[in-house]
Amino acid sequence: MKLNKIQIGILLVLSFFFKGFSQTTTNVFEIDNPDYKLSPYTGMTKQHWKDAALYLLEGAFSYIETLDDPMKFPKQPGKSYPHDEDRVPTEKLEGLCRTLFVAAPLLKDNPDLKVNNINVADYYRYQIGKLTDSSSESYIVPRPKNGGASQNLVEFGALALSMLISPDVLWEPLPYETKDALAKTMLSYGDGPTVDSNWKFFNIFVLSFFKEQGYSVNEKLLVEYLEKSLAHYRGQGWYNDSPAYDYYSMWAFQMYGMIWSEYFGKQHYPEIADKFITNFKDLKYNYPYLFSEDGKMIMYGRSISYRIGAIIPFPLMGLEDNMQDINFGWMRRISSGVIKQFFTHPDFMKDQVPTLGFYGAFEPAVQVYSCRGSVYWMGKAFLGLLVPDDNPFWTATENNGAWDETFKKDEVYNNFQKASEILITDYPNIGASEIRAWCHEKVKDDWQKFRSTENYNRLSYNSAFPWQADGKQGEVAMNYVIKNKNKDWEPFRLYTFKKFEDGVYYRDVVLESDENIKFNLADIPLANGILRVDKYQGNQPINMRLGHYALPRLNSEIIVTRKKIEGKEATIIDNGMYQLALIPLMGWDKTEVLFTTDLHPESQKSTIINVVETEQITGKDSKEFVTLMLWKRSGEQWTENELTPVKKIKVIENGVVYLEIKQQGAKKVRF
Repeated sequence: MKLNKIQIGILLVLSFFFKGFSQTTTNVFEIDNPDYKLSPYTGMTKQHWKDAALYLLEGAFSYIETLDDPMKFPKQPGKSYPHDEDRVPTEKLEGLCRTLFVAAPLLKDNPDLKVNNINVADYYRYQIGKLTDSSSESYIVPRPKNGGASQNLVEFGALALSMLISPDVLWEPLPYETKDALAKTMLSYGDGPTVDSNWKFFNIFVLSFFKEQGYSVNEKLLVEYLEKSLAHYRGQGWYNDSPAYDYYSMWAFQMYGMIWSEYFGKQHYPEIADKFITNFKDLKYNYPYLFSEDGKMIMYGRSISYRIGAIIPFPLMGLEDNMQDINFGWMRRISSGVIKQFFTHPDFMKDQVPTLGFYGAFEPAVQVYSCRGSVYWMGKAFLGLLVPDDNPFWTATENNGAWDETFKKDEVYNNFQKASEILITDYPNIGASEIRAWCHEKVKDDWQKFRSTENYNRLSYNSAFPWQADGKQGEVAMNYVIKNKNKDWEPFRLYTFKKFEDGVYYRDVVLESDENIKFNLADIPLANGILRVDKYQGNQPINMRLGHYALPRLNSEIIVTRKKIEGKEATIIDNGMYQLALIPLMGWDKTEVLFTTDLHPESQKSTIINVVETEQITGKDSKEFVTLMLWKRSGEQWTENELTPVKKIKVIENGVVYLEIKQQGAKKVRF
């Protein structure tokens, strides 16, 4: 059928409408022309990384019509700032400096880049100039003589890093008077106090950049902050961020150390640079095991909305001198997998800006120091584009590394790092990874309310099962909650690591509001889950709950089944992707399935299994609780052998618990 001009015009309008409608409603990153020969698992090459960076930048620049428009985005309801006009200049500074993490590597490759009809380099140079213009709404006041560390220091450190890697685009074209004014303002923060954490690097980058440009800087302070940063290193790739171990060790300490060394340290302070590089080399033996078989990262720790920033150590491995023992195909497979984990998720973007959350917006994971533009800290991942095209990180064929070469089905693999007391566990049967790490922060001391919360206080964190927030009625996932003296459900958070021995991870824990409520905890990872052997040390009555991981409701209602097996009841929930089974073996009164709302990062509705203890314990100094927490993929049948991995349990002398575990043999849990 031949169409007339009017019909063709209508079709073109409809085509344009539906194309635009699709982009504004789904707004999901698509991989054009995937290369499954080089990257058989993700299809992603370096060009696709550039596409992903541009996708992120295009969303940010959708708010920019002229050079005067600031990088200010719609506020997400909740605790994130700003709550008043005083914080708006800092909010704009965050948006500017953090989106520059995405833009700087692209500009280094293409200085004439345009986005939304805006010359990107012109925009950033213009906005950088406005930071020192007292008549501008984006003006940042220099730090007062006795002023302390602030968010402005953080963002100026980020700006200095971007200018250090791309000075020809971001710095050299600036007028001399702008350069001098910028140096005065930025050095007022850099040559000053800091926070005893990864923050010292913000001072380091400001001081280093302006020294590189010939300005007089406080070199004594620069060296002091470098040496103090090195003192945070504990070994096996982990820095301590005063006091936590989390992704800040990677997207902060390790990344900053390598970028600083590569672009400044090797020339000016080679001995210090060598120390950062040596610490970086430890990463490859442990950090890759923290990611799942299909390259998913674990939801764990504060600032989790920075998401893909966690992968930046992997491409930076391409800057090492000796690269023969690095499996770059695995490193890129993990990295591209994490990018796909978020960029292809329909909830990742809202208003063309990444949400504050994990997949979509998730208020329990948001910290008060974040604004909407904070999410672009994830742009650090794209500093990997600085690695040359012919580097093995980009040219090696993707592979699954240890998941194919080492791991076997029906086995479990523990990677314990003594210096940090971190346990990373890998489960080949479902391709999941898991972490147990530091948490010991009192609510009363946690003024920003993140180190004492679910961001850190879970018994473990798993790549397949993102953590769920606690409910007001005692609903809990992967932790204990105790009914305290105020009749509130209080989670454990004051953990003390004891040892890792014979495949058992030991911790003690005390309830913050009542030091008489103490537990000895023992985690035993199994091929299909976790065996918990925990002991209550006390003789006062206790009302408590313990939760398995939670499952989000996906495309259909979650199915609940119960099975009697060898005198024990297994409670199983199935969401169409995974199944979770909980089996109380000793000490518990009953098992409950709870349907929860607005507690899970993946969906509004979710389901958890809790075991409950309401016994009035009297006349005993301790009581043992033994619990099986198991999992399988949906659609797989549970065998009797899988639901009964423990052949024998017996409490013997001095409270030692004797266990016979299929595949692992006999164990004595010695608290």
